[in-house]
Amino acid sequence: MIRGVWAIAGLICVTLAVVGLFLPFLPTVPFLLAAGFFFGKSSRRLHRWLLSHRVLGPPIHDWNERGAISLKAKRLASLSVAAAFVMSLLLGIPPIIIAVQVVALAGVMIFIWTRPSR
Repeated sequence: MIRGVWAIAGLICVTLAVVGLFLPFLPTVPFLLAAGFFFGKSSRRLHRWLLSHRVLGPPIHDWNERGAISLKAKRLASLSVAAAFVMSLLLGIPPIIIAVQVVALAGVMIFIWTRPSR
């Protein structure tokens, strides 16, 4: 039964990753990495499928082998972070929340841009 739960969690993560390919606010690679983990716990077949997938597999391999994030993904992440920040300003979010957001988003950007690019 627990393998079924892992498999369902993996499928949810793959779904979110695919949606993230088209929505700039939703990250793709973290969901793919989580899906790989969940499939590794539940199904060799699903795990092999994910790793060998023509679109979804390469970001996982890049991360697993070199801790690398593609330049395209870094640029998209930067645009998403900028859009989220601008949206917060336009929505009139309180300054203290904006300050927390700036610190969190800066940390995310530092992490992303200090990873090697493929």
